Amino acid sequence: MIYYADELLRYCEENNTYLWELVLEDELEVTNDTKEDIYRKLAEMIEVMENSAKEYIDKDSATSFGLIDGFARATNDYASKKDTLLGEKNVRTMAMAFSTLERSSSMGKIVASPTAGSSGIIPAVISRYKMDNPDVSTDKLIEALLTSVGVGKIIGRFANFSGAEGGCQAECGSASAMAAAALVYLKGGTLEQSLNAASICIVNVLGLVCDPIAGLVEYPCTFRNASGAINSILSSDLALAGIKSLVPFEEVCQALNDVGESMSFRLKETALGGLAGTRTGQRIKDEYYGQSEY
Repeated sequence: MIYYADELLRYCEENNTYLWELVLEDELEVTNDTKEDIYRKLAEMIEVMENSAKEYIDKDSATSFGLIDGFARATNDYASKKDTLLGEKNVRTMAMAFSTLERSSSMGKIVASPTAGSSGIIPAVISRYKMDNPDVSTDKLIEALLTSVGVGKIIGRFANFSGAEGGCQAECGSASAMAAAALVYLKGGTLEQSLNAASICIVNVLGLVCDPIAGLVEYPCTFRNASGAINSILSSDLALAGIKSLVPFEEVCQALNDVGESMSFRLKETALGGLAGTRTGQRIKDEYYGQSEY
């Protein structure tokens, strides 16, 4: 795998290849699986993603402490009014991001893409694309997912995905970037546009802290999944419009890592700072653990 944008772009152009093909080659080499095995596993992941994105859009959830119950359903119901500020499809996209977080917090099956705390973004974006393109093939979606993995490999090389290491920018920022790269590919954009979209996503959330109330991956995490999905869409549109990131993608990832290292430990999944550190956040934490066997 090539990790530098200029080298990656040059290699793909000279060899008339796609990022997803490079990722597939890596997977074949590392796993010793066949292409059919890899496609089958990715198809299963896509199915789980789509199921999680739809699980709670028309019924209420029952999460561990009820902090985010019903967000998906309420948002989806609001979308049906067809008089929203963002437009019906964008609002439904947020509802689907909520749904996956509710499923995760209800101990349901999700795909950590790339983490549980950011697992609502890629499923919501994929499902949003299918709203407009219901006949898209599973193979095409797999290629898009492999494209997102390629972007994830670059992030992992220069930064990380952990909220405990880099804040929510590392989790939801990474997921948004990966989703945007996949979306640009699905829309017929170039690799350069995919990398620009991924860069813009991260630029938009640099410095985003990880402050889950009571240490639960529920609140405010669910809002950052909803906004992360919209971040992917708007960043993709900007890239497809020809807007370029001034800073190459790997340098954006380096900045992501630098900001994460500079963050106080209170703002990195410790539930000590940010919203978790407020009086209300601390009260909820005390109530939650007061009812816990621990």
